[in-house]
Amino acid sequence: MIPLEYYLVVSAALFSLGLFGLLTRKNAINVLMSVELIFNSGNINLVAFSRFVSGDVEGQVFALFVIAIAACEAAVALAIVMSLFRHLKSVSLEGASALKG
Repeated sequence: MIPLEYYLVVSAALFSLGLFGLLTRKNAINVLMSVELIFNSGNINLVAFSRFVSGDVEGQVFALFVIAIAACEAAVALAIVMSLFRHLKSVSLEGASALKG
């Protein structure tokens, strides 16, 4: 059986990679992938703590809700990225303020 600490280390590594990508990337698609990494690290934490601490399936149910929210977020964000590309012919976030108004 794999100990809880291993799951937490993997989750921390995914969160760190996602945060690094979120802060350093200027491409909208890369930023969206970084946000998904952060969501997945949270899911790993929810499922791991659910399994090792309480033994119930509550954490897994919460993880399913997070997955549903992430899917909705991805659909809305991709629509915004498509609108950005349609207007600016680029997916760089530097020109995103041009979509105001």
